[in-house]
Amino acid sequence: MLSEDELTFVTSNKHKAVEVREIFRSHGARCQVHYMKTIEIQSNDIAEIAIFSSFQAYQLLGKPVFVEDAGLFVDALNGFPGPYSSYVYRTLGLETFLKLLNKRRNAFFKSVVCVYGLSRAPVIFSGVVKGRIATEPRGEGGFGYDPVFIPAGSTKTLAEMSVAEKNKWSHRAKAVEKLLRWLYKDRKTFHMR
Repeated sequence: MLSEDELTFVTSNKHKAVEVREIFRSHGARCQVHYMKTIEIQSNDIAEIAIFSSFQAYQLLGKPVFVEDAGLFVDALNGFPGPYSSYVYRTLGLETFLKLLNKRRNAFFKSVVCVYGLSRAPVIFSGVVKGRIATEPRGEGGFGYDPVFIPAGSTKTLAEMSVAEKNKWSHRAKAVEKLLRWLYKDRKTFHMR
């Protein structure tokens, strides 16, 4: 059985750490977090970014790690900002971002989790949540685009939800739950290869 000391979540985002720990906790598992900023390569592929970051974290820490990277893909903007979501958020902010949109407000969040150091190759898990972009920010929770993203089937933005409630909808939760299933159910034994 894999212990919490054998796989570490590497992130520089305290909000992601809270969400990931809560997902692990809700499944009866614990999650170690190491706060560290990795170099984020420029790529049109979120998985490629996650693989590079996980390899870098593995090299620096010398133990099995996983990282998570995500993007917001807006239909009216042909999938933009996608892998550049963090940069666009930091550069434009939510108000300016909302001005870019027309009446077509469908979008989806995609999360990619990459594990490095437990097998011969990186292992990838992804999660997607479809929804729409609100006309104005709502809610005090979450981070990034959470105040403007409303998951399909909900009337609340992610920022209007508690962490536990957000994890019932979120792209990140879907990817991390796939990781947990792989760690604790799909794999029969833990061993380095």
